[in-house]
Amino acid sequence: MSEISKVAYQVMWNRLISVVEEQAQALIRTSFSTSVREAGDLSAGVYNEMGLMLAQAVTGTPGHVNAMADAVAHFIRRIGRDNICEGDVYITNNPWEGTGHLHDITVVSPSFHGGKHVGFFACTAHIVDIGGRGFGADANSVYEEGLHIPIMKFIDRGAVNDTLEMIIRGNVREPDQLVGDIYALATCNEIGHRRLIDMMVEFKLADLAGISDFILTNSRQATLDKIAALPRAQAEGHMRIDGYSRPIDLCVKITIEEDGVLCDWAGTTGVDKNGINVPLVYTKAYTCYALKCAIAPEIPNNAASLEPFRITAPEHTIVNAVWPAPVALRHIIGHMVPDTIYDALDKILPGVAPAEGAGSLCNFQVSLRPRHDAPASSDAVRAEVLTFNSGGSGARPTLDGMSATAFPSGVMTMPVEATEQVGPVIVWRKELRPDSGGNGRQRGGLGQHMEVGAWEGYEFDMQAMFDRVHHPARGRRGGGAGAPTTIELDDGTPMKGKGKQFVPHGRKVVMAFPGGAGYGAAAERDIGSVERDLALGYISAEAAGAQYGLSDVRVAEVQLIARRGELPR
Repeated sequence: MSEISKVAYQVMWNRLISVVEEQAQALIRTSFSTSVREAGDLSAGVYNEMGLMLAQAVTGTPGHVNAMADAVAHFIRRIGRDNICEGDVYITNNPWEGTGHLHDITVVSPSFHGGKHVGFFACTAHIVDIGGRGFGADANSVYEEGLHIPIMKFIDRGAVNDTLEMIIRGNVREPDQLVGDIYALATCNEIGHRRLIDMMVEFKLADLAGISDFILTNSRQATLDKIAALPRAQAEGHMRIDGYSRPIDLCVKITIEEDGVLCDWAGTTGVDKNGINVPLVYTKAYTCYALKCAIAPEIPNNAASLEPFRITAPEHTIVNAVWPAPVALRHIIGHMVPDTIYDALDKILPGVAPAEGAGSLCNFQVSLRPRHDAPASSDAVRAEVLTFNSGGSGARPTLDGMSATAFPSGVMTMPVEATEQVGPVIVWRKELRPDSGGNGRQRGGLGQHMEVGAWEGYEFDMQAMFDRVHHPARGRRGGGAGAPTTIELDDGTPMKGKGKQFVPHGRKVVMAFPGGAGYGAAAERDIGSVERDLALGYISAEAAGAQYGLSDVRVAEVQLIARRGELPR
């Protein structure tokens, strides 16, 4: 290959990444669900004609895109190559052939150029409602969790499947929102397709074979080079988390070989009777993400850069649940996978892995309705409101953890205004939670305080989706633990970390989301950083003295400086 052609292929590779990023941004702009347009819970990617992912959007969550990397092969198998036609759009929310639960809709569209099939575009979005029991962990099988859409054609050669659309509308609580999201998914694939064809015309490409080979060959080799530079070693990791009604043990063994990294989840707790189980595709997604962040973060995600990471787990463990296990809240466990990986990896590559963080998103969904013990007003409505929130991430070897930031999902915390706009819900309080980040040479990220209620005349059911209530994030290399999750009514009545719970008219739910853990001993923290944390309100005067040894006199001086609106020098 000449140098000119290599440069041209590199330009095309970059172009493909920009194409799928535009695809993702189009989905954000056109989607109906707040989970997509506000939180960015989505993914977008382009594939060759064999179904191998060539590029993914920067915007999105690894649970979606790394799982979606395997999805197109299922679409090809189910639809059949002879049945793939120009103008088609395919759809599914199958947890095992999509991205892990029924609340994710995956849409795949074939791309044709000059009458020839050249590739696919795919995208996924989390939707607020899919029927059934609603978004929560209370179901005992996937059949209870909502409407299952097998892989099928949503649009057949330009003609919409009206029967499928009617079935969807008849089985969900928010039909306009869901159907609007499906059309948004199809539209963003079409935008990706148009940009791809523009590129192919510009570079005079008849197909994607050359650029596909360039991307996959170079990505695979670059990843193998990174792995080959690591020590040949083996280590085990373990983490205990809350689970639903019993603790869950996540166990992993990592083996670094010359041509790949093996991760075996044998020893992990078995399938739970409630909907916190994880299909293997989602476990693979977050295992690969954790390893890639630590080993080869600068190599773009595609089928070849993911290939050297080989993941196994025994069937019927909670990280390899099979049909019809309930899986609605698979993220509760799946988001804890990276911290378990890092518990093992820290023993092989010290100074690389961060401390544990909040892990899973601090999500909840409220189902609002007029209070049952009084007449409803004429303009009363029912509404489903889903809000995405985050605890703190774990401290890194050389940096503090990030406050109110979702790692590993990368899903954004939703603005209060966006939450209150879609239903009769009131967010009374949302602010950082002082002293929630674990102490250490590098401090853990802070969690949040949040109080939620309903409008006058309304009551609601709350679907709690929290972890770290009984098992807070653990520090690394001498760092302190993060603060645990707490949840209760404003009258002090305790609530569960998971499951549907009734909130009467006039009551608020008071929550404190967990902090990330610290890294290294607190005695090693730079005193200037301690004083700055105190001035900003990240730590209390008590913590500054007890955990970091700041004198009472200096505490008083720093507080005085802070009251003047300044930071200590």
